[in-house]
Amino acid sequence: MFKNVFGKKGLLKNKTRILVTHGIQWLPMVDRVIVLVDGQISEMGTYEELLSHEGAFAQFLNAYFTEVKEEDEEVDLDNDPEVIEEKCRILEQFQTVTHEKCWFDKGKQTERRADKLKKKAKLIRTISMIDQSALPSTENKVKQPEKKVEKLIEKEKEGQGKIEWKVFMSYFRAVGIPAMVVIFLLFSVYQGTSIFANIWLSWWSDDDLLANRTLSNTTLYSDKNTMYLGVYGGLGVVQAVIILIYSLLGTLSYLKAAAKLHHNMLVSIMRAPMSFFDTTPSGRIVNRFSGDVQTIDVTLPMTFRMWIMIAFQTLSTVLVISISTPIFLSVIVPLGIFYYFIQRFYIPSSRQLQRLESTSKSPIYNHFSETLSGATSLRAYKAQDRFIQESLYRVDKNISFYFTKIASQRWLGWRLELIGNLIVFAAALFAVLTPNVEGGVVGLSISYALQITGALNMFVRTSSDLESNVVSVERTKEYAEVEREAEWINPNKRPPSDWPASGECKFENYQTRYRAGLDLVIRGITCDIAGGQKVGIVGRTGAGKSSLAMALFRLIESAEGKIIIDGECIADMGLHDLRQKLTILPQDPVLFSGSLRMNLDPIEQYSDEQLWKSLEHAHLKSYVEGLADKLDYECGEGGQNLSVGQRQLVCLGRSLLHKTKILILDEATAAVDMETDELIQKTIRSEFKDCTILTIAHRLNTILDYDKVMVLDQGKIAEFDGPNALLEDKNSIFHGMAKAANIVS
Repeated sequence: MFKNVFGKKGLLKNKTRILVTHGIQWLPMVDRVIVLVDGQISEMGTYEELLSHEGAFAQFLNAYFTEVKEEDEEVDLDNDPEVIEEKCRILEQFQTVTHEKCWFDKGKQTERRADKLKKKAKLIRTISMIDQSALPSTENKVKQPEKKVEKLIEKEKEGQGKIEWKVFMSYFRAVGIPAMVVIFLLFSVYQGTSIFANIWLSWWSDDDLLANRTLSNTTLYSDKNTMYLGVYGGLGVVQAVIILIYSLLGTLSYLKAAAKLHHNMLVSIMRAPMSFFDTTPSGRIVNRFSGDVQTIDVTLPMTFRMWIMIAFQTLSTVLVISISTPIFLSVIVPLGIFYYFIQRFYIPSSRQLQRLESTSKSPIYNHFSETLSGATSLRAYKAQDRFIQESLYRVDKNISFYFTKIASQRWLGWRLELIGNLIVFAAALFAVLTPNVEGGVVGLSISYALQITGALNMFVRTSSDLESNVVSVERTKEYAEVEREAEWINPNKRPPSDWPASGECKFENYQTRYRAGLDLVIRGITCDIAGGQKVGIVGRTGAGKSSLAMALFRLIESAEGKIIIDGECIADMGLHDLRQKLTILPQDPVLFSGSLRMNLDPIEQYSDEQLWKSLEHAHLKSYVEGLADKLDYECGEGGQNLSVGQRQLVCLGRSLLHKTKILILDEATAAVDMETDELIQKTIRSEFKDCTILTIAHRLNTILDYDKVMVLDQGKIAEFDGPNALLEDKNSIFHGMAKAANIVS
């Protein structure tokens, strides 16, 4: 790969290639080597030039070839024969230079190293990375039937058809049923007083005494006019008071409902199993917590208030016109049927368009999040234009649904305005044709009829908007009802406060899978691990090593069997009681945006003295003391202000603070350099010497001094014994792995 892609005749030969590496085997094939020491360039030149100088580069090679411990000398993950031969050539060239310059007095060690590398090169040609002869035979295995290919990321669910009443009821319960009853009563009283105020106004205008202007200077005329004015003003005050009460009650109730729905969704997502996050993109979750929550916070209360107001206004309009001119009912019935069918035709389309618009927002958020996290790679590969076009395409797709929704509203508006105009025409016609109707009543009827156009239009539109916006309640309700992990605390089965006292672990026919419907990843493991034992777990990719660690924390639940720690079955206790008694140092260091203090002690339960002590044991004290802000140093998002090795050491410091009787190391040093690896291993051996340690290992030399080694293969324990016993058995899988790594000959 190096020669065909990055080499001088490779695919990228016309590009500038910058290789950051700890592998010395690539150095003779590069044009220039830059040596960094303490953040500064100490040397720069060709490989041959640097090798002939007494500089940091030569010292690095010397340290690599001669100063490594004997057991570490023999461990090398680069087992490709070409790589081994390249190292042999480098070592021979280095040996020649060192003999000529007489820099070192360790020539014999260097020669011995060269002999081992040459033997290893020959060995690799005859065996593979893991001796296949040591693995279980696969010749007699029954051929498994082909399985249906399934997608990891599930398609986002879209509601179909009419919004169910239980969705509306969930919102009403969040608002509060008593509050909803009071709100409807207040609107009923408000609309009643509004109608009566208009009727009172028509009576006032039709009063015979007040129509006689010759009596305008009399006391009777003045008193009656004052009486009409006082009642009309009183009705206005009542309406104002009702609106004030509704505004206060409605605002508080809707706010409480939004907070409750958001809280239910947040609690559910925070307690969702890992399988949910495996199958759900982050952009989809962000959309629910941003777009849908904003709709419930702002748009839905406004739409609901408008719907109640327009519904009562439309009903009062029809009632007033029908009472004023009863013959109007002969027109309102067929128009009402026509109006109903238009509404039924429009609302399902509008509702589904709203669902499509909400669903099409998730890919926008997801793509934007991916673009931000991968901005460096995008610029390096000059893929900005492609990602910009992809973003525009997703936005356009979302806008197309929004535009269609607006167009459908205009379709509705034109037809409702036609119905409204017919109602105005019928009201005016019947008012003229109906005998013995007073002028005030006719004016009242016509004035209400003029409002019907806007009222009908707004009623259907607000009804549709209400259903469309309740889709957000439906979507938050869906996430509030996702499958949850087990209870955090089981009051009926709490372990003792000093549990686990020894750290003994027992697996009894334990089986587990990541999700329902998937194959088992752990297939019937049975073993006993005594308290204080150090157990190394090895195996090929997919053997079930990390799954075993996840099972201890119950990130995946048991399909069958159980795990017992110090006599307590972990499946019976609460997750908090279990997880706070275990410590893990993962392969990928996890840091949060915040200070170093917060990352070491998130719940603020340790003193500064304890924090500094943990940093000292984690070999970070001198670095942190050199920072201006010391413990308040900002780590940045994901710990980006620290190197990968420093992040891993911070995680080690956090583990030292939260020291428990059981420590799980999930390939904790796979992504760090050898120096950081040595520091971590040294600290673990000294600080966790009395603890049970389960180490998922990729460097076999780190577990050679362990009490036992567990070799996993296809989710089962293939071997479980002391490392020396397994190395002595030449037919064991572990011996084959050690032989391939040149630990044994």
